[in-house]
Amino acid sequence: MKAALVTAWGNNPVYTDVPEPQPSDGAEVAAVEASALTNLTRALVSGKHYASKEIALPAIPGVDGVARLADGRRIYTGALGFSGMMAERALVEPRGVVEIPENVDSVTAAALPNPGISAWTALSHAAAVKPGDHLLILGATGVTGSMAAQLAGTMFGAETVVAAGRNTERLEWLRSAGTQDTIPLGQQDLGARVAEMHAQRPFDAVLDYLWGDPAAEVLTALAASHPAAHYHPTRFVQIGSMAGPTLALDAGVLRGTGITLRGVGIGSVPPEVLGRARSEALPRLFEMVATDQLELHTQPRALADVAEVWTGGEPSGTRVVLTP
Repeated sequence: MKAALVTAWGNNPVYTDVPEPQPSDGAEVAAVEASALTNLTRALVSGKHYASKEIALPAIPGVDGVARLADGRRIYTGALGFSGMMAERALVEPRGVVEIPENVDSVTAAALPNPGISAWTALSHAAAVKPGDHLLILGATGVTGSMAAQLAGTMFGAETVVAAGRNTERLEWLRSAGTQDTIPLGQQDLGARVAEMHAQRPFDAVLDYLWGDPAAEVLTALAASHPAAHYHPTRFVQIGSMAGPTLALDAGVLRGTGITLRGVGIGSVPPEVLGRARSEALPRLFEMVATDQLELHTQPRALADVAEVWTGGEPSGTRVVLTP
């Protein structure tokens, strides 16, 4: 069969012939209909992700996707292990899969779970967003950030959502999708804006998809603009590192404030939370996207184009989805 194949860390996958997967131990072979090209998928087979050690090369990338079982059911699933969905067929575990509603196409269904589950987990578990909260999303113009910005108000009842990002067109769109205020990065002083907003009304939570210098600016601004005498807990949730993997931060930022730091990613979320995300949140997300309550931009591409699209270049906030 045809598949994308990575043979060395850091190399782009190639479209080539690979052996057919073989059913074993209750797992069965399913026909893949779509697999999303996510940042996680790219990072895992780059060899630089903290979970890359779980992968043995050569490997077929594709953490999750949409497949059709032999009994005709169309499902969202992950291939066994960390790879395998960017192929014509994949070995899947049929128990515990999520069936896809007929009114959601396979491309959308493949693109939705990664950002949807991540955003839901960040909002519900790590940030513990509740009705009336004041929320800042740092890196809100990306796929997952914009998903979180939409869900914060509609699903979790946040009163105010402030979106910070570089793409001004996406920021303007987010205003129409439920965001109350925006900060265009590179055009306004991020630290000054955050300090002003936090002084007027403290942020209850920050979702950070950038890290690096922007995160350091925000953390420093949060500490500087809210007097210690007026304690307010701010939950800072680290999810992505598009602006860099490290930052320099004065230790006093954490000692002198109510800021708490935690991350969302592989290994940091309890299994029962991920289980609820799949069983409770994902069906609702499918329903929301089918009824236009949730917007997700996709770019379908043929699996044969995997080497061309692997390095990126898609519009901001758009998820590439590969179809065999």
